[in-house]
Amino acid sequence: MAKIGFIGLGIMGKPMSRNLMKAGYELVVYDIRPEPVEELVAEGAGRGSSARDVAERSDIVITMLPDGPEVEQVILGPDGVLEAARPGLIVVDMSSISPVVAQKVGEECKERGVEFLDAPVSGGEPGAINATLAIMVGGEQATFEKVLPVFQAMGKTITLTGPVGSGNVTKLANQIIVAVNIAAVGEALALATKAGVNPEVVFNAIKGGLAGSAVLNAKAPMIISRNFKPGFRIRLHHKDLRNALKAAESLNVPLPVTSLVQQMLTALLNEGEGELDHSGIVRFTERLAKVEIAPPA
Repeated sequence: MAKIGFIGLGIMGKPMSRNLMKAGYELVVYDIRPEPVEELVAEGAGRGSSARDVAERSDIVITMLPDGPEVEQVILGPDGVLEAARPGLIVVDMSSISPVVAQKVGEECKERGVEFLDAPVSGGEPGAINATLAIMVGGEQATFEKVLPVFQAMGKTITLTGPVGSGNVTKLANQIIVAVNIAAVGEALALATKAGVNPEVVFNAIKGGLAGSAVLNAKAPMIISRNFKPGFRIRLHHKDLRNALKAAESLNVPLPVTSLVQQMLTALLNEGEGELDHSGIVRFTERLAKVEIAPPA
């Protein structure tokens, strides 16, 4: 089996790494924070001292990082992955970043003889823990086929969407739909609550109809129970919509509804709520309506 290097052990990266080890892969891990590294080393992973060290000891290097600048630093920067470039090395960036950055990193890898895939994911922390992520991949078919067994250890739906960058275009489309859907759920349940109707009853009444969705089923119970423990943070969704709007601007695609939800996310960041789960988007509407979505006492 291929030796895997994993860089970035946050909410998503740590459980994804665990699933690779469960599947029998030999793993070398690295993060700028020592705590998750120690945790995984105690479970049998090798300790990497830098991105370059991880790459030197791996056949496939996976990065799972907050945004494009971190991806560029880890892969292209000093002591980075490409300092260990050699024929046969494959780099897979599973972060959610701008398609333009993914294409830049892909070109740099190609020039150094390294194969590259951009492969962002959807499913949040539960999907990462349960190995049920949706993985959206951009890159060459041959490279995709080499990495497919690795993806299958972490995800349930794995799709090659096109050339490098296509994975992140697909992820941006996903993030637009999720953010707008959460905002709509918040408005609907705020209206119900303010009208004196139990939002839990409303949720159960509509979830089997046309309004039903994976977002509604996952997020409405969290909202109603006031559980905003992060599976996917507001600040990260804000970043994703920012990347979507930048991409849209470059392509002359108007995204008026996305722009509005982005303003809601910006307001929540200004209120210090960026670390909440993105279901917390509803708190923006709650403040305007002066209501808290919850069952009657």
